[in-house]
Amino acid sequence: MSTAQISPAMYIAESQNVSTNQKEAILRLWNNEYPANLSYNDPTDFDVYLQNLTAQQHYLLLNNSNEIQGWGFTFFRNDERWFAIILDSSIQKHGYGTLLLEHMKQSEQLLNGWVADHNNDLKSNGSVYTPPLAFYLKNGFTLCTGVRLQTEKLSAVKIMWKKD
Repeated sequence: MSTAQISPAMYIAESQNVSTNQKEAILRLWNNEYPANLSYNDPTDFDVYLQNLTAQQHYLLLNNSNEIQGWGFTFFRNDERWFAIILDSSIQKHGYGTLLLEHMKQSEQLLNGWVADHNNDLKSNGSVYTPPLAFYLKNGFTLCTGVRLQTEKLSAVKIMWKKD
């Protein structure tokens, strides 16, 4: 596992695998920060989700107490490189998401993702899920307006970033 200090209070640990304890912390973060309809009630279901993705690279955003404050990961799906990123709401809007995303971009040529483009979803605590679309556009992603994911659980538009 390699690490990089990104601020006096935070660093990124990078690995192809995550431990059981790390996976539990990531799942809590996932269930707290993503829309409730994307929650995993059973940790085994989250394991299955991860196991179905190939060539994973995990980026753990850790504070100085080694607590996971954010998680990003890249993987292959349908012959394309995809990503996901989650930050604890307590550290959002402080630049850590951009730092994590920039770190992830360093070893990639192309990243694809899905992002909600509406405010219709609720988080597990009942608050409105605010989609990070503006964050991604600010960080160099383009909107693939003709490409949507529409399922029972998620309505999202595809975003893409290409290295110059």
